Amino acid sequence: MKKTKKATLALVQLMILSLLVVACSSNGNNGGSTAPTEKDDKGSASPLAITFFAPQKDAPLQDNAYTKHIESKFNVSIKWDLAPQDALADRRQLLLASGDYPEVFLEGGFTTTDLLTYGSQGVFVPLNDLIEQHAPNLKALMESKPYVAQAMTAPDGNIYGIPRVNECYHCTYPSKYWMNQAWLDEVGLEVPTTTDELYAALKAFKTQDPNGNGQADEIPFTGAPKNNVWAGNIDAYLMNAFIYNDNDRYLLVKDGKVDFAANKPEWKEGLAFMRQLYSEGLIDPAAFTQNDQAISQLGNREGDEIVGSFSSALLSYLLNVWEDDIDRHRHWVAVPPLKGPQGVQYAGIVQGISTFPFAITNKASEEQAIAAMKIIDYAFTEEGALLSEYGMIENLGWAMAQDGELNIWGEKARYTFDIPEDIKIEEDKDTIRNDSWSLLGPKDMSKEFRDSFAAAQDPLSSKGYETRLAQATMLYEPHAPEEAYPSAAWIAAEDVDAAAQLTTSIRDYVESNMAQFIIGSKNLDTDWDSYVKGFDGLNLTRYIEIFQKALQ
Repeated sequence: MKKTKKATLALVQLMILSLLVVACSSNGNNGGSTAPTEKDDKGSASPLAITFFAPQKDAPLQDNAYTKHIESKFNVSIKWDLAPQDALADRRQLLLASGDYPEVFLEGGFTTTDLLTYGSQGVFVPLNDLIEQHAPNLKALMESKPYVAQAMTAPDGNIYGIPRVNECYHCTYPSKYWMNQAWLDEVGLEVPTTTDELYAALKAFKTQDPNGNGQADEIPFTGAPKNNVWAGNIDAYLMNAFIYNDNDRYLLVKDGKVDFAANKPEWKEGLAFMRQLYSEGLIDPAAFTQNDQAISQLGNREGDEIVGSFSSALLSYLLNVWEDDIDRHRHWVAVPPLKGPQGVQYAGIVQGISTFPFAITNKASEEQAIAAMKIIDYAFTEEGALLSEYGMIENLGWAMAQDGELNIWGEKARYTFDIPEDIKIEEDKDTIRNDSWSLLGPKDMSKEFRDSFAAAQDPLSSKGYETRLAQATMLYEPHAPEEAYPSAAWIAAEDVDAAAQLTTSIRDYVESNMAQFIIGSKNLDTDWDSYVKGFDGLNLTRYIEIFQKALQ
């Protein structure tokens, strides 16, 4: 689309849909990339009908501009089998149980367990040959990023589902820690680099009145349960100065051998450190119970600032970073991983792919399967990812970057979301945008693609938060463990139920005892051995065996 002065969204969408309808009424062959189709009575190719399962969107997917683009480009006619987002899993399961399922699940939210189950039953067809023959872009990405191929490949060697590859850089290291630099300056200390230096800083926050109001109202360190605030639990960051903490299954990997962290002497040492901080009033008691709203109220309260540090992936849980006339967040900094007493210094890392939106069922004909694979492979091109995720309308959802616009790394950008006013299309407030699939279906949202977008270079500006998070993450990346358990490891079908039950019971046991040891309702000197013994009753040996088997 050519750059224009402001136009209404409704008019632009109408123009695009009109052009696409014309294209669909012709042969629809764009570059020979369509699947074989039957001929109509006049000898021209008829669109290939194919049914996709997906969640309902705010506007009809059959009228969606990207849908029309896909139908024209690949000469298909998509029929939609839709379910409300909050009932998606239930509807999906009902379809599969009834046997009345569609040819393609575009957005099924499948786990590796689901893929193994329905793949072994023959409901989901292997995609290996389809990828090899009809998905050159996906194949290239799998070759350049081996973890993607590993995550996609079942133990039997088949590929039954395709993921959305979404490489959010700052999301990879979520166990971050943020500190009030103004308070550090006030008490004359540097950003801590060791657990001893952290203790000294928190003690100074508690005793030296860094907010200068003459009251002992300072909270040196706060957080929140991780189900309320992303990596908000205090151990997510602190424990990594003693032993690696994945903040999920508590698994360790060394030389390919799986072990457990939360029963080791180093874990006890980490708990002792957190107990010391808590007993001296340096950790907020509410950190074990409060939610995200409570955290925000603490950080953004009017009057004197009362928080000195905060554990979370995102500083924005605590402080308003979105408005340029609010300054409090500007004097907060990310603290790199601390070095513990034994020299341990890890950063928690999230690896792998956990769910798969896409699968082709045995209801699909060869022609339908090929067409579906080509449609998905297009979303693994730069053009397909751009149009699918951000929309068909240039200068509305996105624009070509202007001269001088840079990405989060200070490199030349190709695209921008900050659209200049003279070319920006005015969005009709009464019209629902319906020109993209947004977070629907597999696509290439790799780091390389995400890095092609411009970002504000001032990390403290309201538009520079992504840059700030990227810069903070660079402090953590060098401290990732050499080996970490991948989230997408394939649990054997016969172990799925046991793995789920054991994971829940062991995780709950670790987290409840952790809180008790830190708060002091359990004593590390007298209750530790009993705690470790308790894992026998939870069948920890079997737990480790299952995850070891999945890793091989």
